[in-house]
Amino acid sequence: MSFAQYNPEKPDLCQGKFFTEEDARNLHADFAKRYSDKKSWQKHAQEIRQGILDGAELSNYEFKKPTNIVIHSKKDLNGYSVENVSFQSIEGIYVTGNLYRPAESNGLPPKGKTAGILCPHGHGPDPRFAAYTQQRCATLARMGAIVFAYDMIGMGDSKQSIHKIEKALKLQIINGKAALDFLIDLPNIDKNRIGMTGESGGGTQTFILSAIDDRIKVSVPVVMVSGYFFGGCVCESGMPIHKRPTHQTTNVEIAATFAPKPMLLISDGGDWTVNTPTMEYPYIKNVYSFFGATDKVENVHLANEKHDYGPSKRQAAYPFLAKYLKLDLQKVMVDGKIDESANKVLSQTELQVFDEKHPRPSNAVIGDVEVMALLEKK
Repeated sequence: MSFAQYNPEKPDLCQGKFFTEEDARNLHADFAKRYSDKKSWQKHAQEIRQGILDGAELSNYEFKKPTNIVIHSKKDLNGYSVENVSFQSIEGIYVTGNLYRPAESNGLPPKGKTAGILCPHGHGPDPRFAAYTQQRCATLARMGAIVFAYDMIGMGDSKQSIHKIEKALKLQIINGKAALDFLIDLPNIDKNRIGMTGESGGGTQTFILSAIDDRIKVSVPVVMVSGYFFGGCVCESGMPIHKRPTHQTTNVEIAATFAPKPMLLISDGGDWTVNTPTMEYPYIKNVYSFFGATDKVENVHLANEKHDYGPSKRQAAYPFLAKYLKLDLQKVMVDGKIDESANKVLSQTELQVFDEKHPRPSNAVIGDVEVMALLEKK
């Protein structure tokens, strides 16, 4: 096989465009011969999950509930509210984000249990503050979900180190687990209605956390599941989670470990998800067939679009999340179409977690070397 980004100094890593598209097809054809039914797949799926934990140095890590939780600066908007959040995932490391909730009625939260959705984001200039992230979270909150959007390390308010520290993948899994704990432990959350959706690097976070944490019940990885591309950043492929002493795997197989729970793949013609309708989706659908659950996995392919979580991709995600998390799509419909115009795009100042009134906690570990030293101990 030809390796586009083979790194002889780190031969256990699969990074970037690691395979050619043809190689990826041949490799997955070989993979498919390793399992032919539910039992053989489940054995392999467990091997993949353990490989993620081993490769990310988390096999013996004791995941702990978030501490030092601070929620402040509530903003009541049209059908939803937004608050600024920080909490500690490891002593000295803070997860930062925004909590979107359905609007209260007469000062009271919605009756009954509420679905929860984690919304990690992709790479870019502080994407948590971007309009496309706010639109997604606000619309889902107006549909009846409690939504938590949180920063990648090195972005937004999470600037205790740069983003591309060597063990970024390890820290982002730890932070993702803590974010899930935070969301699930909020009052009135229905633990059986927990979803996750993110784009690009946030799509990677979505299918990795969905693979290793059974509490996620609905998964929507956007513009990321590829048979030949493994993520171009250390936070996605900088640790050996794909190539293990026992097996080689890909992001397609990692995503497939979510079977038989509902999953939507959103892909486009302008990036490494170009082949999803003919390669990645049929491959994953075959795994779902072992469970008699092919109706639970779907693909929306936007052939003329590029790499983003833009309006049409959000329009594809909303009905799927509404169906499986029992949200009220009618609350965001106008003239038969999903309408985001009721959402208010807030400024970075309004969404930032740390400010003069709410400073970063004094125990926060600052610096690339210092954060890496903390991760080495864990």
